[in-house]
Amino acid sequence: MLVDLNGAGRKSCPLCPEEKFKACYSHKLRRHLQNLHWKVYVEFKGSRMCICHLACRNPKPSLSGDQVSGRHMAHFHCVVCSVTIARKTDMISHLKRHFNKGETEASYPGGSDAQMDEPAPSGQAYEILKELGTNVQLLPNHSTPMKSDTYFNRKMKTNRQLVFCSLAVLAEERNPLECLDAFGATGIMGLQWAKHLRSTVRVTITDISDTCVKMIRENCQLNNIRADGGSRGPRGPDRAGCEPETAPVATVEVAKMDANVIMHLRPFDYIHLDPFGTAVNYLDAAFRNVRNLGIISVTSTDTGSLYAKSPNVTLRHYGCHIVRTEYYKELAARMVVATVARAAARCNKGIEVLLAVAVEHFVLVVVRVLRGPTQADESAKKLRKLVHCQWCEERVFLKLGNMVDDTVPCNCHGSLPGKTAVQLGPLWAGPLFNTGFLRRMLSAAVQHSMDDIQPLVKTLICESECTTLKSLVHGSSALSNQVECGVVIKTLQSGEDGGPADQAGKRKSGEDCGNVVKKLKPDASLDHPAFYYSIHRHSIRRMNMPKLNKFLQYLTEAGFRVSRTHFDPTGVRTDATLQQFKSVLTKYSVPTGTNTGAGQSTASSEKAV
Repeated sequence: MLVDLNGAGRKSCPLCPEEKFKACYSHKLRRHLQNLHWKVYVEFKGSRMCICHLACRNPKPSLSGDQVSGRHMAHFHCVVCSVTIARKTDMISHLKRHFNKGETEASYPGGSDAQMDEPAPSGQAYEILKELGTNVQLLPNHSTPMKSDTYFNRKMKTNRQLVFCSLAVLAEERNPLECLDAFGATGIMGLQWAKHLRSTVRVTITDISDTCVKMIRENCQLNNIRADGGSRGPRGPDRAGCEPETAPVATVEVAKMDANVIMHLRPFDYIHLDPFGTAVNYLDAAFRNVRNLGIISVTSTDTGSLYAKSPNVTLRHYGCHIVRTEYYKELAARMVVATVARAAARCNKGIEVLLAVAVEHFVLVVVRVLRGPTQADESAKKLRKLVHCQWCEERVFLKLGNMVDDTVPCNCHGSLPGKTAVQLGPLWAGPLFNTGFLRRMLSAAVQHSMDDIQPLVKTLICESECTTLKSLVHGSSALSNQVECGVVIKTLQSGEDGGPADQAGKRKSGEDCGNVVKKLKPDASLDHPAFYYSIHRHSIRRMNMPKLNKFLQYLTEAGFRVSRTHFDPTGVRTDATLQQFKSVLTKYSVPTGTNTGAGQSTASSEKAV
């Protein structure tokens, strides 16, 4: 294509300068092209990038800064972006980055220039994923956040469904809601809100990347959702293209804007923060304009600092000192809640923790915002230091006051030389769950056919009440009205009337709201116990411990509150101390190698006792 080899006469090489390869006849030029240029090539999408010896690249300057005259370095021309690269291995890596970004169309003369302005069709470079009835386009490198703007993690499906259920519960209280998905990426979370909750929510999806904003608009068209251009923001792009022929099922506002900027400019009822890593840089802006009794959900994926693998980063981001413990996941959740509470207090706001989950590789915290300095002071009082024994892993929160005793209820400090206890925190010492809110989340999960998270939400309900699943199903505590921050909710018992002012989903104001807070104070003893014990961590050597469900029954018979925990499959949340926990475990454990008859006699003696 570059030279006519069939013609007569001498011809020069189109890829070499005259001083390197002089003009010759066709048969010699053919051998030169085949042996030098055609053999050393890089292939990409049916195109061959042959090595070039022309003066396309500027020669390297000398140490004095002058250009060195002489032969030029051999190089390749990228078929996508026309950049020149010297090494073949570097060109292969460069083309892989183009492929991961979905850039597979050639930009050389004769190629299609129109296809470079718009992304490639979905059938070539994109993958269509359907989740909760919502279709989204994914780039080939969607799972590598450092190399892709439109990051998408399939393992975060549990997180997205929990956030959706929390928003659905808030939409039952009041609507329409102003909702913000501050880090849109592919926009799947905001699109799920708009598609299933329809007119009860007004969804705003923002991202700072142009590629993400373009992807979100295309995903809106894919789901028959109208995408507004964010006219209320100062940096909103123009309205995208033409709308679909059929009537859109919902409307979503898409804006190219920094998350801190839009949260400072506009108030919202629901804000979801899910950045890559920690979210501490966005908490102050989130609490600035959030409405009263609104909800903020925070997802943190910096497990290295949350799980005490990088203590210096933990101290820098969260202002907490922690060590690796058996209850490290709940420790991480309480540390995130403490950071959220301090950010709210700086804006004269308090919080009520509705949900705190640490599963897989993320920590999700959902809090309700309470305006006023009084509420901020009440939340600040729940930030305390934790005394942790590094030998037996007993732990206790320090009491409020200046004269405090930093000893733990164990004898390790007296029987072992040196100091065995350390102070961790400050951490959130209040409850991590709200039972009424979780029950309504379970109803929303059933209503929207989210079968994956229903077992998890049931475990959270048991954990919030510190009961087993059997007592949750058959107990009478399920049929009661739940009061959350001045909002009276009838969960399962709709026949009883709590008076003319106790209507479901209605907010109380003035004196009534204060009365609700006063009613909640005496019931603080019913909160679930802090932290849990691992039955495997405290098992007795050369003893066969009982099954976990049996052990829960033994603790209940001993008069302790007990439940399983989602933080650890072998963990037991109970109000018993570690010494009481070990005594019950020792009582019902049998020595290894005991025969069946001895086991039966032991069981009969236990029943007699």
